[in-house]
Amino acid sequence: MTPFEWVIVGIAVVGAFFGAVAAIGIVRLPDVYTRAHAASKSDTLATVLAVGAAALTLDSGLSTVKSVFLIVFLFVTNPTAAHAIARAARDQGIEPWTTGTEEGDDR
Repeated sequence: MTPFEWVIVGIAVVGAFFGAVAAIGIVRLPDVYTRAHAASKSDTLATVLAVGAAALTLDSGLSTVKSVFLIVFLFVTNPTAAHAIARAARDQGIEPWTTGTEEGDDR
C-alpha cells in the first residue's frame, strides 16, 4: 500500500472510532441532553471523516465536489438537529439529569 492509501485507512479508522464513541454515548448517557451532545459532536465528526475518506478514495473531480458539499451540509444540519431536539425537550419540561449533590439542591 502507498502512503496515501495508509492516510485514507487512518482517516476511515478514526471515523469509525468516533462513530463507536457516538453510539456508546447514545446508549450509555443518562438523559436527552447529554445524548444529543454525543450524537451531534461525535457522529458529525465520524460521518465527515468517513465521507472525507471516501472522497479521497474516489479521486474523481465530480465525486470529490459532491463529497465536499455533503460535508458542509453535515456540518450545518447535524448540530442544528441536535439543538432542535434539546430545545424541544426543554419546551416539554424535561429536566436535565443531575447527581443530586450540587450546591442548593433540595432533593
